[in-house]
Amino acid sequence: MGKKGVKIAAQNRKARHDYYVQEKYEAGIELAGTEVKSVRAGTLNLKDSYCSVKDGELFVLGLHISPYEKGNIFNKDPVRPRRLLMHKREIRKLHALVKQDGFTLVPLSVYFKDARVKVEVGLCKGKKNYDKRDAAAQRDAKREMDRAMKAR
Repeated sequence: MGKKGVKIAAQNRKARHDYYVQEKYEAGIELAGTEVKSVRAGTLNLKDSYCSVKDGELFVLGLHISPYEKGNIFNKDPVRPRRLLMHKREIRKLHALVKQDGFTLVPLSVYFKDARVKVEVGLCKGKKNYDKRDAAAQRDAKREMDRAMKAR
């Protein structure tokens, strides 16, 4: 019956740098067969992708899945909008938050969960430039402290 367990296909590291992640949600994703094969091969890029709600459905935009080499006529457009699969009430709740509170929906990672492709969607708030500098400073300070502790 397919492989068990979780295998990460791609992560969006830039999202964690540019946003505060408030909550995480798991969503299925509607893909064509050749796209699943490309994801298995790891040829996808989450860099500038985001999610939006349209007509009560959740879509991921800007997710680049390279065409499958052996796919010929079945290959789809690499950056086409893809539907995410979540419960209707979850989508409504996320849509309300995005509309009012200045949140944004960002795909954080794409992974396999028991042979199904899943997308981890983060409910995020944007960071300002000074916040990014603070985060970098804290990271460096922690690194220095760890080094000092290790030296002792």
